[in-house]
Amino acid sequence: MIILFLSSGLLLGWSLGANDAANVFGSAVGSKMVSFRQAAIISSIFVIIGSVVQGTGASDTLGRLGAVNAIGGSFTVALAAAIVVFMMTKFALPVSTTQAIVGAIIGWNLFTGNPTDATTLTNILSTWVSGPVLGAVFAVILYILLKTVKRKSAIHLVRFESYIRTGLIIVGAFGAYSLGANNIANVMGVFVPAFNLHPLDLKLFTLSSQQQLFLLGSLAIAAGIITYSRRVMEQVGNNIMELSSESALVVVLSQALVLFIFSSSGLSAFLRNAGLPAIPMVPVSSTQVMIGSIIGIGLYSGARNINFRILGEIAAGWILTPLIAGILTFFSLFFVKNIFGIHVGSKTGGAVPVELPATSPDPRVSEIMQYLILCLIFVGLITALIYYLLDRKKRIELKKSEEKFWKNMK
Repeated sequence: MIILFLSSGLLLGWSLGANDAANVFGSAVGSKMVSFRQAAIISSIFVIIGSVVQGTGASDTLGRLGAVNAIGGSFTVALAAAIVVFMMTKFALPVSTTQAIVGAIIGWNLFTGNPTDATTLTNILSTWVSGPVLGAVFAVILYILLKTVKRKSAIHLVRFESYIRTGLIIVGAFGAYSLGANNIANVMGVFVPAFNLHPLDLKLFTLSSQQQLFLLGSLAIAAGIITYSRRVMEQVGNNIMELSSESALVVVLSQALVLFIFSSSGLSAFLRNAGLPAIPMVPVSSTQVMIGSIIGIGLYSGARNINFRILGEIAAGWILTPLIAGILTFFSLFFVKNIFGIHVGSKTGGAVPVELPATSPDPRVSEIMQYLILCLIFVGLITALIYYLLDRKKRIELKKSEEKFWKNMK
C-alpha cells in the first residue's frame, strides 16, 4: 500500500525528468556539442546528488503554501500534477513542474477548506517573473564575458570548441545538481509530513527519512531523463532559437546559477547575517529560467532568430498548467474520497509548517523502503553502466570511421 501511495510521486519525478532535463542539457544537445546519451548519464547522476545533499531548502516553502496532512491527499496531489506534466510533455511543451504542483496544492486547499498562504504564494509567483529576468541578465553578462575572453585570448577555433564542449559537460553537471536541489521538493515535498522512516545506514553515510524520500524521487527523475527526455531536449535546443556552442554554454550556466541561488540555504543565511534581504528558498521554474536565458542572448544579438511562435505556445502552457492541475486535483480528491473512501486531508485552520510526525517510525515501512531504495540504486547503476558502454562503443566506431576516411583521402 505504501508503494501504491508513493507511485504518484514517482510518476511526477519521472515526468520532471522527462521534461525538465531539457532545461539542463537541451541547448547543449541541440547545438550538437554533447550527445544525448552523455547528457542523460551526467544529468541522472548529479540530479540524484543534488536532491539528497541539498534538497530540503524548498520543501518547507511548499508546506507553508498548503500542508497536505493525509497520505491520500499527498497521493492525489502528486498524481494530478504528474498527469498534467505528462500531457504537456506529450505535446513537447517544456512546461514547469513547479507550476503543476503549486496548482495542485491550491486545488487541495480549496477542496479541504484550508487557506492558501498568500505570502508564500506571492514568493513563488514572484520567481516566475524574477527567474527568467535573472536568467536573461546572467546570460547577457556571461555571453559578453565569453566573447571578450575569446577575442583577447586568440585561441584556435578547434581548441576553443573543445573547451566549450568540456565546459558544457561541467556546467551541465552543475545544472543537474541545482535542478535536483531545487525541484525535488516538487516531487516528494507533499509526502514528507506523512512518512517517518528509520535512518538508512549505507556505511559511508546515513540517509534521514526525508533524504530517503528525496532519493526515491531523484531516482524517478533519472528514469525520466533516460527514457523520455530526448524529444523535449530537441525542442528546447533547436526550436526556440538556433544556438551556437557558446550560447549553449551560457544558457546552461545561467539557468544553473539561478536555481542554485534559490535553493542555497547557506547563501541565504550569509546574506541575512550581512544585514541584506535573505533569498527565499522556493522551487523555481527551471523552464522559465532557461527560456529567459535564451531570450536574453537573443535580444542582445538582435532578436532576429527567436521563434516567437514556439514561445507563444510555451507561454500558453505556463498559464494552463497551474489552472488545469488545480481543477484536476479538486475533482480527483472528490473521487478518491467519496468512491474509495480514502482520507485525503482535513481543515487545519491555517497552513502549518512541514514537520515529520511525532509518532515512532513503522519498522515494516522502513524495511520496505530500504529494500526498495537499494534495489533502485542497483538498477540505476546497471543502467548507467550500460549507457556508458553504449556511448563508448559509439565513440570508438566514430573514431574508426574518421580514421578510415582520412586514410582513403590520402
